[in-house]
Amino acid sequence: MSFTPNPPDLDRSKLRAWLGEQALQLGFDGLRITDSHVGPASERLQAWLAEGRHGHMEYMERHAELRSNPQLLMPGTVRVICVSMNYLPAETDFDHEWQRLEDPSQAVVSLYARGRDYHKVLRNRLQDLAKLLEEKIGAFGYRVFTDSAPLMEVELARKAGLGWRGKHTLLLNRESGSTFFLGEILVDMPLPLDHEQSDHCGTCQSCIEVCPTQAITAPYQLDARRCISYLTIENPKAIPMEFRRALGNRVYGCDDCQLICPWNKFAKRTQLSDFAQRHGLGQASLLHLWSWTQAEFERRHEGSAIRRIGYSRWRRNLAVAMGNALASPLVLDAEKGAIRAALSNALNSADDLVAEHIQWALQTSI
Repeated sequence: MSFTPNPPDLDRSKLRAWLGEQALQLGFDGLRITDSHVGPASERLQAWLAEGRHGHMEYMERHAELRSNPQLLMPGTVRVICVSMNYLPAETDFDHEWQRLEDPSQAVVSLYARGRDYHKVLRNRLQDLAKLLEEKIGAFGYRVFTDSAPLMEVELARKAGLGWRGKHTLLLNRESGSTFFLGEILVDMPLPLDHEQSDHCGTCQSCIEVCPTQAITAPYQLDARRCISYLTIENPKAIPMEFRRALGNRVYGCDDCQLICPWNKFAKRTQLSDFAQRHGLGQASLLHLWSWTQAEFERRHEGSAIRRIGYSRWRRNLAVAMGNALASPLVLDAEKGAIRAALSNALNSADDLVAEHIQWALQTSI
């Protein structure tokens, strides 16, 4: 499908304002527009890949050329409509999140993953937005994305003016901090461009200093191989020994660099029920999550981003956290006994990946 370059009676500035209104009605919290050029970000990506900082994320290297040029994803692309959607549930309290991180018996799941899979939520609404635009102006070429294709979405969103790059490499803005998802619509129509935001991190280095594994190696530089989000989600192999203690009780992702960020005191709570926590993931203990069978894992994480890591990685992460609980003086002896028994009982039936982490966890209490 191709857009007619100059359809009659099309006021693009009014169309731009209308798009913003429709986005808000569909549950998005921001909409900005940029061109399809990523510029120097492409060179930075190539350098990052050459250093091997992507770890086992081979797809990053495999599709590097596509990431550098959105027109390869959709020929004829001249604009990228970038949207943001806040995900913090209404009940979220950052002080409470820090308290849970300090309780070794608790299982901490990253805030973004406690509700429905954001890929599905954003993709459906992006498709609705594109359809509304098509109904208004007629047929045009477009494709929708949300962390679902080789697209440098943070860089495009930065260029579009949805925020600036924080030193942790996430996007930040003054209205929502960093607790929002991003989505894009590639289009072949020359909509008006929006302006970039200036950087407002100043001299703050809180995100760098708080990182448990020193994954933020310098401002705006992330080594994914050290990042707990990578280690617990993208990494298909054993958790490296050097990082197991640092994982603490984080069993899926890590929010430390966002929890500490001063801009997140402005983080807005979502109005969408999709991102409300499910199955008590904001209060669950390690023992409770360990008790789930594979069938329960599949059923409870139906429609969740967590499901894609599979039961084995889920148990691997839990085993490391349980080992850390066994090594902690903050956990009572009775609870340590229950954790040790749960791990021991699962050892014989565990696959090789999980068994190795169970054995490590049990050895910490000897």
